[in-house]
Amino acid sequence: MQEQHATWLESMSTDDASVTPTVSLILPAFNEEQRLPKTLASVKRFVEQQRIAIEVMVVNDGSTDQTAKLVRAAMERWPVLRLVDAPHRGKGGAVRAGVLAARGQFVAIADADLSMPIEQFSRFNAQVFSRCDVAIGSREAPGSHRYHEPFYRHLMGRFFNLLVQMLLFSGIKDTQCGFKVLRRSVALELCRAQTIDGWAFDVEWLVIARLHGYAVEEVPIDWYHEARSSQIHPVRDSLAMTRELLKIRQHARGGQYDAIAHPEASASNPAAAPEIHR
Repeated sequence: MQEQHATWLESMSTDDASVTPTVSLILPAFNEEQRLPKTLASVKRFVEQQRIAIEVMVVNDGSTDQTAKLVRAAMERWPVLRLVDAPHRGKGGAVRAGVLAARGQFVAIADADLSMPIEQFSRFNAQVFSRCDVAIGSREAPGSHRYHEPFYRHLMGRFFNLLVQMLLFSGIKDTQCGFKVLRRSVALELCRAQTIDGWAFDVEWLVIARLHGYAVEEVPIDWYHEARSSQIHPVRDSLAMTRELLKIRQHARGGQYDAIAHPEASASNPAAAPEIHR
């Protein structure tokens, strides 16, 4: 596997914005002026330790606070940081805007609160992408750990996953963890077929991926709950996500996801998978 890595690993400065990135790291952000400084500092330290080029993209989802201003100021000191301004549509809409603007061969998506510490990106490596096209962080896979999570949040997640398995598909224990890595060619196809702008866009992506034979793998992670980190309203957003699941089911049964082009990259061509260092 080390010989495979040598075909795509390069010694390059990740501060050179002119280098075509191997990975585009997308951070959807809605009114995140309080959390972004700490998050960007952590991401910057991590990116500067890597031997591959990584662009960091903050997608401003129509924020009404100083999110965009904060990112623009940080861009002056960090050339690989980019700001994508988008109208407020929800997390799914923000992620789609980021994917469509990304330049990397792989697309990584992380929550602005870094509930999964960015250092665990190293788990999404070439070995994983020798088996799959879509790798999703999982708080339920063997080897994963949850820290400080309230019981009601865990119960909400388990109930939602039960609905997913009853209405759409089985076999994936955690569809809603915020960290995912995809081949960019696959991510583009999923985005072009995407209809959900809200929280359940992850499920829609997985439905489309499964319908078209893309290999999906859950990667165990460590996940930390922060009391002030979640922007999810337990009742309102749970109802909205349930409606989105029903919409996805209707679209799948109606054949709306059937006609998408297949990307050239696949799990049969793992040579370009990124190696991320701790």
